Amino acid sequence: MAGCASTGDSVPTTVATPTPIGTGTVPALEVQTVLDDLDHPWDVVVAPDGTLLTGERGGRFVALRPGGEPQQVAADLDDLFVGSETGLMGIALAPDFATSRTLYTCQGSAEFDDGGGPTDIRVVAWTVDDEWTELTRVGTVIDGFPIRTGRHGGCRILSRPDGTLWIGTGDSAQPSVPQDPDSLGGKVLRVDAATGDPAPGNPDPNSPVYTLGHRNVQGLAVRPGTDQVFSVEQGPDRDDEVNLLAAGANYGWRPDRDPGRYDESVPMTGPDRVPGAVAAVWSTGSPTLATASGTFVTGADWDGWDGALAVGALKGQRVVLLRLSPDGTSVLATATPAELDGTLGRIRTVAAQPDGSLLLTTDNGENDRVVRVRPLS
Repeated sequence: MAGCASTGDSVPTTVATPTPIGTGTVPALEVQTVLDDLDHPWDVVVAPDGTLLTGERGGRFVALRPGGEPQQVAADLDDLFVGSETGLMGIALAPDFATSRTLYTCQGSAEFDDGGGPTDIRVVAWTVDDEWTELTRVGTVIDGFPIRTGRHGGCRILSRPDGTLWIGTGDSAQPSVPQDPDSLGGKVLRVDAATGDPAPGNPDPNSPVYTLGHRNVQGLAVRPGTDQVFSVEQGPDRDDEVNLLAAGANYGWRPDRDPGRYDESVPMTGPDRVPGAVAAVWSTGSPTLATASGTFVTGADWDGWDGALAVGALKGQRVVLLRLSPDGTSVLATATPAELDGTLGRIRTVAAQPDGSLLLTTDNGENDRVVRVRPLS
């Protein structure tokens, strides 16, 4: 994989110039708390019946049914590994959730190997009852994502109508992982949701790896009306990135300048060390924001930002809107809504909803929340 990047004409292959975060006019926003008294809620999804589901990184599912009160959803999480940035992370509903009641989580596994350490991060399939009282584990879709202390665990899931799962993983802070085609860390994976097998059309038909050379992918989003899929990942001391994904592409993260040492002083995208490395569509430059999620806002009420990519930031404590070019290879404008700039603390997940609103999860560790954001235009 490292030598077969098939980037195509639509993907940049030179180092991008960091795009400043602008102050363009954004519609006034209403910000309303939907669910509170949470502890590090990582992801949030909404089922066809209107039920909101979130999962706390430490290992708890909480549901809010329309017109109801928050309720804990029982689940067997006895094998959950929680450490550093890892625990119960990404959640995604199956496209046929209304009939199958199936959903997926990405989580640390505490099944211990002979060395006494946690074995991996994995994607698990579950079903949930109609009353949202209990999740039943169906099985493991795919496992083997590397893990050490829990740092750089990823792990976002994007469920697609064709029955595939796209999975963003972290490099586990190990120097050789991002460029190792046999490792599932520092990658975007693409698998059959039913079997966990490599999805048809992958660069290597025998591998789940779709792209490589990533540091810590915590956001995945597909642009409405297109087949453009973007990753959002965190840089070291500079250059958080948004990347347009292309089959077999290498995004250039290679922190092994000194053998055996995880060297975070190297560039995020280093074409001198990774020939053909694909440049970011957008980069923060310095300082980083700790970008942790991405979603596309839609609806006329967003005015000129209808169709923009919204990126949630932890350290930056904001949401950044990026208006992308039609081919997805560059950023035409950026803005940060004032209502989402330092007002909620650390923002983990941004998730667009069919009605044009956004759901956000905070990651402050004290009375975290799920909030709904609506444009007032």
